[in-house]
Amino acid sequence: MKTQVAIIGSGPSGLLLGHLLKQAGVDCIVVERQAREYVEGRIRAGVLETVTTDLMHKLGIDAGLNANGLLEEGFNLADGEKLIRIEITKLTGKHVVVYGQTEVTRDLIDAAPERGLEIVFEAKDVAIHGADSDTPAITYIKDGVEHRVDCDFIAGCDGFHGPSRKAIPAPLIREFEREYPFGWLGILADVPPCHPELIYSNGPRGFALASMRSPTRSRYYIQVPLTDKGEDWSEDRLWDELALRFDPISLNRVVRGPALEMSIAPLRSYVCETMRHGRLFLAGDAGHIVPPTGAKGLNLAASDVAYLADALIAHYRQDDDNALAGYEQKALARIWKAERFSWFLTKLMHRFPDDGPFEHRMQQAELDYVAQSHAMQLAIAENYVGLPL
Repeated sequence: MKTQVAIIGSGPSGLLLGHLLKQAGVDCIVVERQAREYVEGRIRAGVLETVTTDLMHKLGIDAGLNANGLLEEGFNLADGEKLIRIEITKLTGKHVVVYGQTEVTRDLIDAAPERGLEIVFEAKDVAIHGADSDTPAITYIKDGVEHRVDCDFIAGCDGFHGPSRKAIPAPLIREFEREYPFGWLGILADVPPCHPELIYSNGPRGFALASMRSPTRSRYYIQVPLTDKGEDWSEDRLWDELALRFDPISLNRVVRGPALEMSIAPLRSYVCETMRHGRLFLAGDAGHIVPPTGAKGLNLAASDVAYLADALIAHYRQDDDNALAGYEQKALARIWKAERFSWFLTKLMHRFPDDGPFEHRMQQAELDYVAQSHAMQLAIAENYVGLPL
């Protein structure tokens, strides 16, 4: 098989890139290791910046977003006793939209056939060949048969554990990482949210997040030690803990219901500054990970894709490679700012094991300053809605 751009990974970054290229007349194919049902069932983020929703509108794949997305004009920080509302629309003129990454992925997959975007699911043992040559290719095994795709460029949109970043020679990799000494225990349930807007709380019992996917579906998280396992937490125990943390500060009480999904995820900050190797380009989680505190993971992947799609389209339409040459630098400038904001909120809102009374007082002082400072609220709002491309 021959194509212009081979895309590895059918998460939102790979699918958005594929649709943008097809819309511009650039031939491409998406290759995915997992089955379609697995990809569509993954529970992920739910807060979309304008950069992400603008791409969905540009593609015309926005019916679900327009019908079911919840426009949020603010969110809340809390010290366990009082809410500090960050009025993002009043401060920036922008808003965010609550619409699950699961729904974004399904919308993009459903639109692929009519747009002529080919997605190969259950492609095993994907391998990259000749990334630093003029004739790159990928191979994969499907139904026991090996397939080869010759291409001009390879887009690695295959997440943190995929083969794309691993295809870059170790001496060329520039990596920066911070692993956090706790995880997030999350629960998804078909119950109404306890508050109309998100609440990030740093109370005496530690961090907790109250969020939603719809008016009838809620997503909650609490901070737990890395030593905790899923089997350590029953649903009742988690609901009890959430009620203790949110009932005193939320507009409505926490409503309990059967878990649709319940799991513990570790937190890390990670950046691979080598986002290009020859004709291989990294985008999304293949090149960077942010702690979910700042709601930047999917949105940062979308900005990578916006830069990369424009660069590839310029190559084919104008024979201009300047944007391809500048992709890494341009993407990293936004990545590091998003990493900084996510790190800042993580430090502010979590209880770190090595922190003592002094550090807790510093967090309280910072939250008190946020509550009283228009400038600080503006800075937080600007970062939360997403910095300009």
